Parts: sequence; C-alpha cells; structure tokens
Amino acid sequence: MNGWLIALAILAIVVVGLVVLAIISPRRFVRLPFQILLPILYRRKIVGLENLPTTGGCAVISNHVSWIDGILILWMLPRNVRFIVDGGNFTHPIATYLGNAFDTIFMMSNVKSIGRALKAGRQALNDGDVVGLFPEGTLSRTGQLQGFRPGLSKVVKGTEAPIVPMWMDGMWGSIFSFSGGKFFFKWPKQFRRTLTLYIGEPLPNDTPLEICRTRVQALGAQATIEHRSIFPVLAKRMIRVCRRRGSGMQAADSMGTEVTGREMLIRILALRRTLRREIFSDDEKYVGVLLPPSVGGVIVNIALAMDRRISANLNYTVSSDVVNHCIKEVGIKHVLTSERFLSKIDLQMDAEVVLLDSLKDKVTKLDKALAFIQATLVPAWLLDRVLGLNKIKADDLLTIIFTSGSTGMPKGVLLSNANISHNVDAIERAVKLDMDDTILGILPFFHSFGYSVTLWAAMALGPRGVYHFNPLDSKQVGKLAEKYGVTVLLATPTFLRGYVRRVTPEQFSKLDVVVVGAEKMPAELFDAFEKKFGVRPVEGYGTTELSPLVSVNIPPSRSSALYQADRIEGSVGRPLPGISTRIVSPDSGDELMAGEDGMLLVTGPNVMCGYANQEEMTGKAIQQGWYVTGDIANVDDQGFIHITGRLSRFSKIGGEMVPHVRIEEELAKLFSEGEDDDLLRVCVSAVPDPKKGERLIVLHLPTAKDIDEIRKGLSAAGLPNLFIPGRDGFVEVEAIPMLGTGKLDLKAAKDLAAELAVGKQTQTPTSDDGDE
Repeated sequence: MNGWLIALAILAIVVVGLVVLAIISPRRFVRLPFQILLPILYRRKIVGLENLPTTGGCAVISNHVSWIDGILILWMLPRNVRFIVDGGNFTHPIATYLGNAFDTIFMMSNVKSIGRALKAGRQALNDGDVVGLFPEGTLSRTGQLQGFRPGLSKVVKGTEAPIVPMWMDGMWGSIFSFSGGKFFFKWPKQFRRTLTLYIGEPLPNDTPLEICRTRVQALGAQATIEHRSIFPVLAKRMIRVCRRRGSGMQAADSMGTEVTGREMLIRILALRRTLRREIFSDDEKYVGVLLPPSVGGVIVNIALAMDRRISANLNYTVSSDVVNHCIKEVGIKHVLTSERFLSKIDLQMDAEVVLLDSLKDKVTKLDKALAFIQATLVPAWLLDRVLGLNKIKADDLLTIIFTSGSTGMPKGVLLSNANISHNVDAIERAVKLDMDDTILGILPFFHSFGYSVTLWAAMALGPRGVYHFNPLDSKQVGKLAEKYGVTVLLATPTFLRGYVRRVTPEQFSKLDVVVVGAEKMPAELFDAFEKKFGVRPVEGYGTTELSPLVSVNIPPSRSSALYQADRIEGSVGRPLPGISTRIVSPDSGDELMAGEDGMLLVTGPNVMCGYANQEEMTGKAIQQGWYVTGDIANVDDQGFIHITGRLSRFSKIGGEMVPHVRIEEELAKLFSEGEDDDLLRVCVSAVPDPKKGERLIVLHLPTAKDIDEIRKGLSAAGLPNLFIPGRDGFVEVEAIPMLGTGKLDLKAAKDLAAELAVGKQTQTPTSDDGDE
C-alpha cells in the first residue's frame, strides 16, 4: 500500500511540475516531448552549422515540403527560431499555445495583419532574434522550389541582420509531404528516415530575392548529390515492374512484337546468360548496341544493365567514320545488332558484329528454364543477389551516350546509375507516370532523352512502352497510338508538325501528356496541336551531359498544384527536384538577376561523370560542380527557365550579339507555305566577315517568295536592322541539314553556309544595307 502511495505522490509531483513548467516556461514544456518523440521517428544531421550566427539577429530561409518543417528546424537548431507563419493554421487553442511557446509571429490574410507581422519580424531581428521564413509561401507539391515572395525583403529591410539560406532534406516521401498526390493518408515509405539540414553561408540583407533563391536551390542540389546513393538501381526496379505487370502487355513495337511483363523478364535473363557464355569476356566493359527503338532494343539494353556492363547505343544515322570514332573512343569490342536492321543501313564497323538473330540458336533449353525460374519463382530480393545487382553503386556507369555531333565530332558522355535513376525519379514526381500509362517511344536510344525516358522511365516506373523506329513516319505513329491507347508522347516540334498534318484526332484520342524538347516550340504549333487533339504540349529542357533532363513544365493533366504556378508557356519549366541552375555573365562570370540573359549553369546529381578519355574537355565543361551548358537563358522571378539561344548560335556583328534563333522564328513564319506545312524551311548560320566580324547566312528551301519582301517582313516584325541578313545572305538549298534526333545539324549547316555563301557573294553585288 505504501508503495502505491509513494508512486501516486511521485506521479502527482510530476504532473504538478509539468503544469508549472507549462505555465512558466512553455518553450521547455513543448520541447520536452519533441526531444523524446522526434529522435524515435527521425535521425538528424546538420551540415554547415558554423554558418548560423551564434548571437545577434538573422533571418533563416528554407524550402518547404512538409507540414512539420518548422518543428523539425526548431528541433535541429541550437537557437530558437521565431517563424512568421499563416495564423489560419493556428486557430485551435493547442496550436496557438504551441506557436506562442516559440514566440511565433502569426500573420492573417489581411493587409493590416501582414503589415503587423512584417513589423514584428523586423523588430525581432533588431532585438537579436532568429526569424524564420518559408519564402515560397506554400508547401511544394512536387519538391521543386517555388518562386520566392517579397515578404523576406520587407522583413530584413532597415536591419543589419544577414540572411541564412537552408535546405531541409529527407522529408519528401513522408506522410507530411505531398508525395503520392496527397498529405497524411498514405503509408510512409520509410521509418526513421534521416533528415539533413544544410545551412549555407550568410548573405547580406540586401541580397536580391532571386539570388537568395538560387542559394537555397543550390543547397538542395548539394543535398541530392551527397545522397545520390538512395536512388534505386534501375535494373532492380525493372524486375519488380515486370513481376507486377505479369501477364499484361509491357512492351510492343511496329514490327509486330508484343511481350508481357513476365515474357520480357524471361527474355532479358535468357539473353544475359547467353551473352555471358557465348560472347563476352569477364573484363569487357563497354558493349555497342546498334538497334532502333524496339522491344529488342529495350531487352538488349536492360540485359546489359543486369549483367553490369556499360551499353553504348550507336548512332545509325551518321557515317561509318563517325561510328568508328565512337567505337575507338571507348574500346568497344562487340556491337549487338540484328541482320534485318543492319541490312537497311550502310555502316562498316571496326568491331565484331554480333547478330542477335543467329544468337537465338545458342539459347539452350537450360538457359530458358533457368530464366523462367528466376523470372517467376525466385524472390526479387534474392534475384538481385543472384545477378549481383546488390553490388551496383550509385556512381557505377550505366551507359555512354555520344553527343549529337551538331558542333563537331561526337563526345562520349559517361552516365552513371545515379544520373539516370535521378532523372527517372524526377519524371515520376513531375509527370507522375504509372502503370496506367502507355509511352510512345519514337526517340532513338542513342539519344539521351530516348534512353533515359522512353526506355528506363517506361520500364522502371511501370508504363507500357510502344516503339517505332521512324519518328517522321506520322501514319505509323498514329496507328500505334490508336492501337495501344498511347497516353504519353515525347517528341520535338519538327515531329509534331507532321502529326498535326497526318494523324487523325481519333488516333490520338487517349493522348494525355505531350512533352517537347530539342528545339524551341513555335507559338502557333501549341495552338494547332491543341486544336486538333485537345492536348496542349509543354516544353522541357535538357542536354546529353545532364542525363538529360533539367527542367519541364508540368503537363496540365498531371498538375497537382491548385495555387502554384507549375508551367509558363514559352519557358522550359522549373528545374526538377535536386537540380539547381544559375545564370552568369559569359564575360565576367557574375551571377545575373531575374530576366537577364546569360550563360546557363546547372548542378545536381544529373551532371555527367565526364567525357570519355577527355579530361581537359571535361574540366572546361564542369567547373566547380556546375555544368556549363553553352545555352543563353534567363530565369524569371518565379524560377522558370527561358532559353533564348546557344552561345554558338549568336553572331557578334559590329560588336553586338545577334541571336540566330530569334531571326529563325520570324523567318519560319515568312517562309511558311500554310497551316499544313510541316517542313523545316529555314536555318540561320554565319560566316566570317572582314569588316563586321561575321555575316548572317540564311539557308532556305526553294521558294517562290521574294527575298526583298522577306527582308521587309523581318523589319515589320520589329527586328533591328542589324538582325536582318543582306539579300546575298539568302542561300537556297535542297534540304536543311538535320540530325537523326530531329535537331538541326549546326556543324553541317555552318559548313554548307561557308561553301555556298562565298560562291554567291562573288556572283552577287551587295548593294543593300542589310546587317548595318
């Protein structure tokens, strides 16, 4: 009995003590359960704590992806943070008590309350407090950093308090984030997840908002790079997708091949085993692949990945000299192809050609039996170990993609598992591909977009993949889209022109997402495509060296942001999660403000491992972790990227930078033959000029239109006289040089311009005033 009394007395003392603590020191009272509960749920790590001032006022700013970001920051930092928050979320007495415990500054959605909150924040900074803001003003629905609102500048104005950028990493995927398209009501993907708070160097309080934003974004990129090992091994993901798909169709192509998920996995495992025994030596790393977008091409690439070899998809639209340059660059011994495909192209390769048609005869009954058992009976986790997939590291190379060679001989871009896996993860967040989707794969696998998205994103995220080898074959594209109910199309504006002309609305009736890249999308093409098919395309941006995706506008049908701008037409979207961009002056390297054109730099886990055997060139392309894209762009105040041209697509005429793309846009309208015209009719290049530095050259298809009228049209469109080529600068050609990827062949265009323009200039006097 005495023991019970003693226990009750102790309990009473504890209760009274807690009540007293709750009254006289709410902050300690609230921190107590946080200190007990949060370490059970999360592991914490802080990077850059030395950057947080130990005394005096400062404003801390962070990204915002979860409902409890503020609580977590309070738990992780040694100093109390007075957050400025939306008072509408703290109307309940308990919530109000919790907020008051940390001297939270509440702000209601009216002008007077906002003014009082900003004034209170400013006073807190002058009093030496730490004031916290989430400058996006709302929770991110994709993990992408939104635009910063002006409240930050107003709070720090008139104070001496520095701005400390921070990034909270690890909360995306929790029940408190919008991952999966909803808050709270979902199973958490991970228990006791590791949270890392990155703290950047303090910034002066007069730092422009856009610079503050890039500093926060750069911390996010740093976090993702350092945690790149969390991105799943794609071959592992593919095994699980095939298991889930089972007897349902997983892939098909225009050659009549259809495979279920189970059949695909069996074929991959059987091919892997046969290649190991019949073809490859143990030390053979790089393997050439010469196949069009097809079921066979998918199976070969994934079989190589499951054998931990590095695929090198070769460009079959270039000359033998170029292909052999690529083969020699990385020491390819074997090239996998098919007799049917090889007979259609004229290539002589300096490597042993393996015809997959004849290799079928070497697949034994044992190979097939073991592949069936592995694909259907062996648990996925055990199969990972049998195949050695558990040994794959984030930085292990997955593929080598050769650049298009649009400005010179192709370079071998080394891409790791983490590079491609990050892109797949970013696509899952932004476009939300799932097993209900069907992707039309028309981009070749030697194109980084085709390899990363139509191959790996399709096979690792679960959509069905439907493949065709010729993206310009509009009739076949339409038939495939109708037959298989295609929902996702990835293309270039050049390809879309053909589809608008030749594909019927019924054939694209299931189409839900259209993403275009590689070249600027003309405004009238947006309207024409939407008018005919009811789907408005969105633009994205990337380069081979960036695996390739950097940014994308969120397709309207996949948007989950009711009150957030997630697409701006004319832009190429915001950087995908984990990627940071910066615009700098090409001359001084100084970072530029919102809306100012300069060189686009990119950093993140998508940055290539380097160029194969090109250390010096790699050093020029990647500077202190930032890839120098060569593209001229600006970033607006909402964080959307606007590409205005390539540095190589500017001419310096009379000391002024003249953009080729801007001139091409107007010329395309003037040379157009009507709504049904889907040809690329014009390309702007330049040749050296002894007086002005360079002279503009316009390569154009045959036309009956008067060149003088064309030049007047450029003037009427508002182009400066300097932007208007001279009459002798217009050169008629039979075809505009194009690459197999649908992009302009800039090197061939420049060579052609130099060859033809010189001859024309000697024949035609220059009596006009163009280029003045």
